[in-house]
Amino acid sequence: MRIAVAGATGRIGALTVAALERQGHDVVRISRSLGVDLTTGDGLDEALAGVESVVDTTNVAAGDRSETVAYLGGLTRNLLAAEQRTGVRHHVLLSIVGIHRVDDNAHYAGKREQERLVEGGPVPWTIVPATQFHDFAAMVTGWTERGGVATVAPLLVQPIAPRDVADILAEVAVGEPQGHHADIAGPATEDLVDMARRTNEARGRRVRLVPTWSGSSTSMSGNVLLPGDGARIAPTSFDDWLAAGAR
Repeated sequence: MRIAVAGATGRIGALTVAALERQGHDVVRISRSLGVDLTTGDGLDEALAGVESVVDTTNVAAGDRSETVAYLGGLTRNLLAAEQRTGVRHHVLLSIVGIHRVDDNAHYAGKREQERLVEGGPVPWTIVPATQFHDFAAMVTGWTERGGVATVAPLLVQPIAPRDVADILAEVAVGEPQGHHADIAGPATEDLVDMARRTNEARGRRVRLVPTWSGSSTSMSGNVLLPGDGARIAPTSFDDWLAAGAR
């Protein structure tokens, strides 16, 4: 099949491209750095010529809520319109588990807007909600660390390996549209503070961790970020990831 990956130079996008190419598919990489601009639509029709399926792995660093919603919504509108013009038969969107249970998060609001547009759009679709990735705790401490001290919210998560996410997206892309796919998650529930501690140990970093909800939303506490019933469980555990070097 000829399949396009939007956000192809990002981590999940690049892994999805690799997974599809290992299967022998003809993959079109969509990224501004490669000459296709999703914010304006420039180059999209040409890139999607002959494409049967599109995997959208686009993302953005969360900022202002309205700006995040407008940005991700604009990308999605341009992509769906070009898909309709060029005859794409399947739009696959990577989303996040729990976004409909958390209202005060700008990034989640942007992802909800993407889902809304895809659900009401002109192209048959599959939305794949994933839990946080194995390096999520390291990302959080990178955001908050000051002078060797980092604050971490005591979240419960069921982290998944990016490579497993990419493999599932590649599988979904070559199949028929499913609507809402089951949540995808790793095999075990983890505490984010403990994940951060173990990641730092594996990487040889010394950071004092302060568990606190300060600066974080308590609406994400409890089971909110955990997968729902009937979730698809990917094989790679957090322990596997640590043993492989936490990279």
